[in-house]
Amino acid sequence: MRTDAISLRRLIGKWMGPAAGLPVRITRMARSPVNPYGCVRVEAAHGDSRLALFFFRHGDGCWYVFPPPRA
Repeated sequence: MRTDAISLRRLIGKWMGPAAGLPVRITRMARSPVNPYGCVRVEAAHGDSRLALFFFRHGDGCWYVFPPPRA
């Protein structure tokens, strides 16, 4: 695992915008044979609209918003 990796909490703040002050919640956690490291769906509500992003954990232990390459 990389020691310079950004935590999932910090990455969510980067993408969802901590200054907005929106409540953010994890709405789904999953693992699959294709991605054994897992993914997390994070959602923020603002009025009638919602913003949802998927964060994927890669083999090096880092979290990203794009899926890891298939082995």
